[in-house]
Amino acid sequence: MFVHSVYFWLKPELSASEKQTFLKGLDSLTKIHSVRYGWYGKPAATDRPVIDRTYSYGLVVVFDNEAGHDAYQSDSVHDAFRGLKDLWINVRIYDFET
Repeated sequence: MFVHSVYFWLKPELSASEKQTFLKGLDSLTKIHSVRYGWYGKPAATDRPVIDRTYSYGLVVVFDNEAGHDAYQSDSVHDAFRGLKDLWINVRIYDFET
């Protein structure tokens, strides 16, 4: 399995409508054909010194293999989501294989 984890720091001044657009975009990413599993959400309420809760939303999508990830990267839905980049100030990506 190939796991793709993405963390977004949204601009603080976003309107409710812009936040909804962002969330619809996240949801669309979980429906791309090569995605086996997909989840997104806000940071959990856990509180320990090693936990980073500074991000606004996280996305985790799981693929069967790296080829599935590569297909996701070039999918038109993913390309459309990239068009929302003005809604966030920072993004961090962590990929790993199981």
